[in-house]
Amino acid sequence: MEETSLIKKAESYLNKIANKRIDLSNVSKLDNFINIYQSFTQSLDVLVEMKSDMEMRGYMSPYSSLTKYGAPMSNEVHYDELAEISRHGQSVRRCATAKKIILDRIKSAIDSHKIAIAHLEEYALINCNSCYNEYKLSEFLILKEKKCSCNCSNFSISPNQNTVYRLDIIPYLPLSGNYMVLRAQLSHWGRKAYTKIVNSLSKKKKAVVKTVSLAIKYNKDGRWLTKNLNLDSDYVDLYEEKIKELYGKDAKILRLNFNHSNPSIINDKHTITALALAYSQLSQEIVKKNSSSILKENISDYNSLKSYDNIIFSIKNEQPRFIVDENSLEEWRDLKIKDSLKDKGLMDKSFKLNPKLKKDLYSREQLENRIFSEIGNVLILWDIFKYYLTTSNDRRKRYKGLFPYLRGDIDRTQREVFANYNPKTIDLLVKYGCEKILKIKDMDLILFEKFKLEKKIKGLNMNFNYLFLGAALISLNSNLDWEIIEENFNINSEKIKKGIEDINMINQPRSDKSKKFLGLVSNF
Repeated sequence: MEETSLIKKAESYLNKIANKRIDLSNVSKLDNFINIYQSFTQSLDVLVEMKSDMEMRGYMSPYSSLTKYGAPMSNEVHYDELAEISRHGQSVRRCATAKKIILDRIKSAIDSHKIAIAHLEEYALINCNSCYNEYKLSEFLILKEKKCSCNCSNFSISPNQNTVYRLDIIPYLPLSGNYMVLRAQLSHWGRKAYTKIVNSLSKKKKAVVKTVSLAIKYNKDGRWLTKNLNLDSDYVDLYEEKIKELYGKDAKILRLNFNHSNPSIINDKHTITALALAYSQLSQEIVKKNSSSILKENISDYNSLKSYDNIIFSIKNEQPRFIVDENSLEEWRDLKIKDSLKDKGLMDKSFKLNPKLKKDLYSREQLENRIFSEIGNVLILWDIFKYYLTTSNDRRKRYKGLFPYLRGDIDRTQREVFANYNPKTIDLLVKYGCEKILKIKDMDLILFEKFKLEKKIKGLNMNFNYLFLGAALISLNSNLDWEIIEENFNINSEKIKKGIEDINMINQPRSDKSKKFLGLVSNF
């Protein structure tokens, strides 16, 4: 297949995905849910295959071929030949750019599909209508002939109340890799929301050594040879011993470099972009549905503000035929806006806005900059916080579907993004977004306690319910009433007590046998 043919095929498929309507209104019906899920998985398989094909064809470094083209060294080349070489170089350059863009879109689409599939998997609990057995989606899909152990084939679907998921973001993901288009469609405060989310997810930890680069000199069969090599971070303190083990005691180090990395909370730019776009667009939708109610609560004269907006919008979109020059058009619009505002009593003869309207405009601007632009960031940080609390470190490392490339744990610097929550934003989400978000002052410290607990659990070979542990950690490290935690985590007080008992047992084992066992494990 020619390169242009592969690019056209990929573009055609991505456009097909973009034109596909995502309807989640009937996702609670099993047949509809399975169709939606399989549609995403089938598209993902095609996209992964395309990505593999492109990488094999060198799409990851498309500009490398340009080094072959340029002006010849000989001075006797005819002008026509130089022009032909230049045209050919431009053609190769355009093709290389097209390769880079299409591979970038494919990668973005793949990450977006993975996120969508993971949220669907977390959402679904499939119930047998005869014996009431519950199946996770992965378990249901491998059932023979789609029959329960009781031989019943009648199933229904219900949302899983004990996991983290957010189906509302799926329609806003750049599933066709069109993240640049979606980013351009954001409102002015939506772009601020997008930037805040990107900054939060890109929060980097302190630099750590990733690899050790060395140049060595060693003796082989009486000849001294030099060699460049890289060692993993495991050999940061043992590189000398490793060199002597591999190349003999006479080996000498000529050059040594420690290569550092600054990993962020999510280590993939396409995943960060997809999540930031989805959550910022979701925040726009929440505000759009409730804008009138929100504004009426925060400004003094909603009708005057609405009249002002209508005047600005209608005149800004007018395009009179008798005006051609752009500067003249702007002057005409400015004059007509002032006249219209004066007619409505929103501006005086000196072209000064009504003081009450001016104050309302300022209040709305503050509302957009300080609260609306924080909605997406609050939503995603709450989802990540709850995901960390209710899952094990092992599960996060093995399965990172909701937040691909999410770090298993994060350090103090990275946890700082969870420390500052705007309580007014949470109030708005609880009231208008029907969200269950808890006001916790020290979320970063609770995460620290969770990661510390996981280090103690490691190696115990004991099963814990991490949902109970998460709820118990909030109870032990905050002033929240149990009723609020129970409602948020959809568990009863007995399960919170069980979580607290498990935490106490891990931290302070009661029996001598368990103390001895935990001591041996920690020393090991």
